[in-house]
Amino acid sequence: MAFQTRGREPLLDSTTAEAIEKRGKELLGIGLVVLGVMAAMMIGSYTPDDPNWMLATDAPAQNWLGRMGASLAAPLFMIVGWGAWGLALVLLVWGLRFAFHRGQERAMGRVIFAPIALAFGSIYAATLTPGAEWVQTHNFGLGGLFGDTIMGVILTILPIGSTFAIKLMSLLMGAGILVFGAFVLGFTRAELSRFGRFLLVGTIMVYATLMNILGRSAAGAVGAAQGLQVKQAERREQRRAEYEQAAAYAAEQAQAEAQVQATAPVAARAPMIISSKRAPEPVVEDVMEYETQPEMTQEAKTGLLARMPGLIKRPDVMPEPELVEPQNDVVLEEAPDDERIKSKISDVIKNRVRTTNAVHVPATAPLTRGRGRGPDPLLLNTSRAEPPLTARAAPAPMPAEPPLTARAIPTAPAAPVYADAAPSESYDAVTESFEADEVNIFVEPAVVEEALPVEPTPAPVAAPVAAPQIPVAEPKRVVMPMTRKPVPQSKQAKAEAQPALSFDDSHPGFELPPLSLLESPEDSPRLHLSDEALEENARMLETVLDDYGVKGEIVAVRPGPVVTMYELEPAPGLKASRVIGLADDIARSMAALSARVSTVPGRSVIGIELPNENREKVVLREILSSRDFGDGNQNLPLALGKDIGGEPVVANLAKMPHLLIAGTTGSGKSVAINTMILSLLYKLSPEDCRMIMIDPKMLELSVYDGIPHLLSPVVTDPKKALVALKWTVGEMEDRYRKMSKMGVRNIEGYNGRVKEALEKGEMFSRTVQTGFDEDTGEPIFETEENAPEKLPYIVVIVDEMADLMMVAGKEIEACIQRLAQMARASGIHLIMATQRPSVDVITGTIKANFPTRISFQVTSKIDSRTILGEMGAEQLLGMGDMLYMAGGSKIVRCHGPFVSDEEVEEIVNHLKQFGEPDYVSGVVEGPAEGKEADIDTVLGLNTGGNTDGEDALYDTAVNIVTKDRKCSTSYIQRKLAIGYNKAARLVEQMEDEGLVSPANHVGKREILVPEHG
Repeated sequence: MAFQTRGREPLLDSTTAEAIEKRGKELLGIGLVVLGVMAAMMIGSYTPDDPNWMLATDAPAQNWLGRMGASLAAPLFMIVGWGAWGLALVLLVWGLRFAFHRGQERAMGRVIFAPIALAFGSIYAATLTPGAEWVQTHNFGLGGLFGDTIMGVILTILPIGSTFAIKLMSLLMGAGILVFGAFVLGFTRAELSRFGRFLLVGTIMVYATLMNILGRSAAGAVGAAQGLQVKQAERREQRRAEYEQAAAYAAEQAQAEAQVQATAPVAARAPMIISSKRAPEPVVEDVMEYETQPEMTQEAKTGLLARMPGLIKRPDVMPEPELVEPQNDVVLEEAPDDERIKSKISDVIKNRVRTTNAVHVPATAPLTRGRGRGPDPLLLNTSRAEPPLTARAAPAPMPAEPPLTARAIPTAPAAPVYADAAPSESYDAVTESFEADEVNIFVEPAVVEEALPVEPTPAPVAAPVAAPQIPVAEPKRVVMPMTRKPVPQSKQAKAEAQPALSFDDSHPGFELPPLSLLESPEDSPRLHLSDEALEENARMLETVLDDYGVKGEIVAVRPGPVVTMYELEPAPGLKASRVIGLADDIARSMAALSARVSTVPGRSVIGIELPNENREKVVLREILSSRDFGDGNQNLPLALGKDIGGEPVVANLAKMPHLLIAGTTGSGKSVAINTMILSLLYKLSPEDCRMIMIDPKMLELSVYDGIPHLLSPVVTDPKKALVALKWTVGEMEDRYRKMSKMGVRNIEGYNGRVKEALEKGEMFSRTVQTGFDEDTGEPIFETEENAPEKLPYIVVIVDEMADLMMVAGKEIEACIQRLAQMARASGIHLIMATQRPSVDVITGTIKANFPTRISFQVTSKIDSRTILGEMGAEQLLGMGDMLYMAGGSKIVRCHGPFVSDEEVEEIVNHLKQFGEPDYVSGVVEGPAEGKEADIDTVLGLNTGGNTDGEDALYDTAVNIVTKDRKCSTSYIQRKLAIGYNKAARLVEQMEDEGLVSPANHVGKREILVPEHG
């Protein structure tokens, strides 16, 4: 028996097949977009030096797609030059069209002309003049070999000058690119017109807005925009009239069809309609009209704003409704197989014809709207007909529109209930629902709504009675008002605002740098969260803390330029350490980069600091122009930045008296050192402050070389850095001797005496005993007169202390310890920075003598404890975010200002105008032999003994050489952790005593002492 296939139903229904086809096109579009992006990356990163088919090189490929991208980009550029960008553009545009179902049916008829568009692009690029770099690296023009060849042929044929011909071809090819490009990319006249109107209206609106901002008249632009609105209103009225005519015609057709169906058997199926509880809508003749008339759908919304959702949403094609076949009253089981099949086919055809005539959908309102999914199939009920409804129900407005459901209508010769509704009202309802709200109307499957009795005159629905509102107490406001008062200006800032005034006459022959060399704070935007957002964050933070078992209340929120502090008042009995340990969990729950939790000194709250979403830029000029810096009485002011509340923070280096700075690479440490140096340069003249800069990295401080404040050139050699520190120790000792002779206690008293003597024109006199009289034996006294000389402050700045500790850790530590203990009264201060905050660099001796420390962002809690003695620095944000520990254990969070390299160079150039620096030769050359020995004795580097080689250091060196059988200056230096000069003297001493031989031609010495058995 043959297998009958004619009567079999298809494997997939039409809706499923259509959905599969849509998804396939979307996948194809996504693939084309990916290929287009890859092509753009390949073409954009093309370089002629990459390895390709025609160039073999071992250099790595610079193309973003590697060697494959370089191998494909090279022949593309050789053939069509910059016209290769057309390939990426075609892939991207058609990929988007397939992904969003916008004109994909035009692909085959348009894309075949893409080579012509690429040829136009190549010829147009050939008319352009290439740059010098292109000429050096390519033997063809910007249009590739194809463009050069075609241009050569055209210039040969045209009987005009080459210059005019090139310009003419450039214009023609440009126009050809626009025409063929728009055609190949699938643009239609309607799309181009819509895009042109969009650009025109957008330009007019932007122009009008700018004119309003500038306070000028924009009547022309506004009139043009109003004219466009009038024309759009006229088009809308015209379409409305057409819509009403179509609705009236559809109503007549439906009434005639109903009269025809009156003679049909009772068992015939009733046509389905789509009903809703909102205002009834007019019908359209055929549901398939929506598919065959796309232009009417597109023109339903012509407003600029109304069409904006259509730019990102594709129109859904109206699916053919599927019918759920009910059980017929006539049983066909008794019929033969052929007769049953024929009757089933006949029933299906009849039902489809009736459904087509009865299911009416406005052409401007598809049942489903969406972007990525097709419409769900309509499941229409085909139940038995009910008695007709003849009364007309007035539509009552509903507060919310329920989903549409399927409801049966009678087959009697009465017209549908909604056929007599006013067309204008239905049109308004349709346009409101789809233009304003863009509501996705859908049909609930398998839901049957029973026919409700319609009253002839429904009673008006009474308005709901409002329930009595219980008064709720307003929540307590915790956000502190962010009052950004202008920073009080200093005298210098006010004087610079009035150039006619002279703001500085205390330094004749020298002018302090003007503030105008720095970036103005007005150029930096001020961004902060609203009070509502801060309130919401506070409530969210309370919820997060409650999740971790921390009971408390956020009592205050203090926003700042970089972070916002939330003050938590914990419940009684809650330990602060418990909340501090939750810093990482709080940051994760609040989706923040980091969170710092610490106690607020002097208060019973715990501060939780969370970074702001938009960080403000702290400008150095704003701090230098403040009254705290310019008019303060600090001897050595340092502009550290702003606190978390946005107030300037200015410290006095003379009171610190020394500063230790630590932080990882990139945390803002070097920028902070630059801002501190500029703070001193903006406040003090070379007579008031001199500097010694030690920069083993040879990068950060070398820009200051040559300013008049320096005592020596910037020291970059670690060996000379040790010499400079020893000179500083010797200078400190000399200053103490001078102050002791004058009977003063510090440098301020000494300079006060000098000032008084200079005002009176006197000399410093001192009576000293020079000997005894040979006859009488009485002492002889003489009076010494010295010219009074002001002692400037000396600031020693070391940018990287770890490099110095590696060279001569013991001697460096001894110098730093001596200076830190005694240099304050003599006016010598240290600023030392390191990027390796480990215990071998920041030793206990250094920490004990540097009570003032600044920590930038570090990588671990251990490093934070090494610098500050507590955790918290690992939670900083970087880029100048610091913790400043002044004196005792009080820690303040500051945000350091930013200063660019250009600003530093301008200030240095300004200072160099006032003469060369007065260098002191002994700073880097070292003191005399006798004085150096005295300095070593003061530092404790000479452990006693005589010069015959019997001191402990020499004995240790001899033991090392005898045991290891190695002798060199660098080896002794590493083993004893001493300086190079000291190690060289020890080796020379062993050579003089015959313990080692002189160095041979390769610098190696033989050990003459026998090895210990």
